[in-house]
Amino acid sequence: MSPLAGMLVLALGSARDGALARLLTSFGARVKPVQLPTLADELPRADFLIEGMGLPALRRAGLSREQIEHINPRLIHVSVTTFGSEGPRAEWHGGELVASAMGGTLRVTGDIDRSPVKEALDACWFHADMVGAAGAMAALVELANTGRGQHVDVSVQEVAFSRNVNGVLVWQFDRRKLHRVGGALNYGRATVRCIWPLADGFCFHTLMTGRFGAPANQALSDWIDEAGLSNPLRGVDWTRYNRSTLDPQTRREWEQAIEAFFSTRTREEISTDGRRRGINATVVAEPSDVLADSHLKARNFWTSDANGKRKPSRFVSMKEGSQPAQPTRNNARLPERPGPLKGLRVLDFSWALVGSITTKVLGDLGCDIIKVETRSRPCLSRIDVQVNASRADSFDDKPWFAHLNTSKRSLALDLKLPHSRDVLDPLLDWADIVVENFSPGTMAKLGLDYASLQKRNPGVIMVSGSVFGQTGPLAESWGVDGTGAALSGRTFLTGWPDRNPVIPGAVPYGDVIVPYVMAAATAAAVEHRRRTGKGCHIDAAMYEICVQQMHEAIISAERGNRPVRNGNDDPKIFHQGVYATAGDDQWIAITLPAQSDWQRLCTDANFNAEQSPRDAEPALKAWFRQHEAHVLMERLQAAGIAAGVVQDIEDLIEHDPQIAARHALMNLEHPLLGAFGHVRTPISFSAAVTSPYRAPSIGEHSLAIARDLCGLSASRIEELERLGVFR
Repeated sequence: MSPLAGMLVLALGSARDGALARLLTSFGARVKPVQLPTLADELPRADFLIEGMGLPALRRAGLSREQIEHINPRLIHVSVTTFGSEGPRAEWHGGELVASAMGGTLRVTGDIDRSPVKEALDACWFHADMVGAAGAMAALVELANTGRGQHVDVSVQEVAFSRNVNGVLVWQFDRRKLHRVGGALNYGRATVRCIWPLADGFCFHTLMTGRFGAPANQALSDWIDEAGLSNPLRGVDWTRYNRSTLDPQTRREWEQAIEAFFSTRTREEISTDGRRRGINATVVAEPSDVLADSHLKARNFWTSDANGKRKPSRFVSMKEGSQPAQPTRNNARLPERPGPLKGLRVLDFSWALVGSITTKVLGDLGCDIIKVETRSRPCLSRIDVQVNASRADSFDDKPWFAHLNTSKRSLALDLKLPHSRDVLDPLLDWADIVVENFSPGTMAKLGLDYASLQKRNPGVIMVSGSVFGQTGPLAESWGVDGTGAALSGRTFLTGWPDRNPVIPGAVPYGDVIVPYVMAAATAAAVEHRRRTGKGCHIDAAMYEICVQQMHEAIISAERGNRPVRNGNDDPKIFHQGVYATAGDDQWIAITLPAQSDWQRLCTDANFNAEQSPRDAEPALKAWFRQHEAHVLMERLQAAGIAAGVVQDIEDLIEHDPQIAARHALMNLEHPLLGAFGHVRTPISFSAAVTSPYRAPSIGEHSLAIARDLCGLSASRIEELERLGVFR
């Protein structure tokens, strides 16, 4: 299925080599590289323009947004730049390292005794490209309804900031800051180690909270016992385990035992015996391991270039439905909201991060979202106590859930009770889109797999997100955000060459990039259905999307190289680094793409430009140490040098004028938590207007939905209440 078949994308300059261009190609569009001198001549025939210059730079080059719109008013124009096209820093110099620094991601990545270290390859830019894809596809849906194209503006800094949900929460509610924790995850109240040396490599493993993680946690404890090692995990009631409230001394004892155990295991044992046992452990793979992976081969993930070399193919799998949509369906509507996706109706079975963020994006962009949840198995984000304003005995006072679930209504429904179908079936007829991120096979057990949904509602678009995808030998295997990072090579390539790998310890990655790919695919499928009448099933695998982010390293490995961790270096950049400045744990990132940029810095700092950066490193470190970071950043930017303070969450929320100008935090009123800033979906449209609203309490809209959308009588609703259906 190629939802963009026949469409032309103009990729200006370096955008032709970016992830956004690859994704649009995978959707069936033809991507044509263009340069500025010929751009105006190409615009009349194009459907999309994608670029990394931004409106100010285009204007300086002689092509304003108004001219572009005049040439082709139906064009969807996407800019992905370091700081965005609007705001006081829109014309600042940047790049991947500077965006990571200014967006807060760099601050929490690395070991505390060294400078912050960047994530593997183009992590922030790839994420922003996926956000741009979601914006572009939403604009395509609106184009079909209005005949109007528009500009979609994405700031890589803002996108990086949007990953900092944990940091935003603990700062807003407890005035705490998260810090670099090496190979651990920082959840706010707890720091949980997750990278462990093996006898011959590394693995990712973390203990997960409550019933969700209990089987895997118990399996690890049993394996430690069988190995005859000391085991303080023995006898723990894992259904009651809460990572946020565990005594720190107990955690240290557990982690010492886990470290001792893993040091006796091999990569082979983790990927075979460990997987068979169901423990939450995954080998930290190298790019060459990814190329040899049997699961990706079974899913036909690879394609070949003109030289016969393998490269990643799709971002998601899209299988077209067999029947066109039928006009006879439940057309009851909620009040229509503004947004490029207005009028679309989504039944949301998601939980945790991937599914919740997907439907947050769709809801923030105008879809009507009904979130189906249950008190008997609440979302992890409803029970994980991270800040002092939340209590363990409440489902409705978690700011984490509030951030992830804006623009939704909640239907509490016990799907295990047969009478729940009285409510559910009319909603299956009502929905344009069904989103879920359960383990593959779960929806089939509930009678809600794509084949069943299509029989009731032939035009339905079903969107499934999982770690490994719906098919293949690993489809039903355990996995979380760190699993995709570890298997894709992303974890292996993050950190210093002389140390163990690290992870961005407070900013999830797979969990936040996959939702934008899912949202983009969903909107593209809506356009496909408009043209063909047919729905589809979208299968999004976190593992595969993380491999797409590792595209450059995978290609290098296929050519016989062995990519390695290289700290903050980038072979495509003349010099870049992160340097300590005046003060405690204060840093600045600089990027010098070419030798001319090095000469510019030397002029400003009064260095000898004939020296190489390597030879000048001691003098560089001493010079940066003499300056206050923010003052120096302003000075270097004025000199045309890409520089950015390694900002913490206080810098971002309280003092960053660009973040403020882009309204990166929306102030929404919450019934239990009061008014506080919620991370917005980081897409700015030139024409579409959006109006997100606060997240619901559990079951807040159950009775209204049963009455207004399902058409149930008051007496039947009352009877269903007595039966425990709305639980």
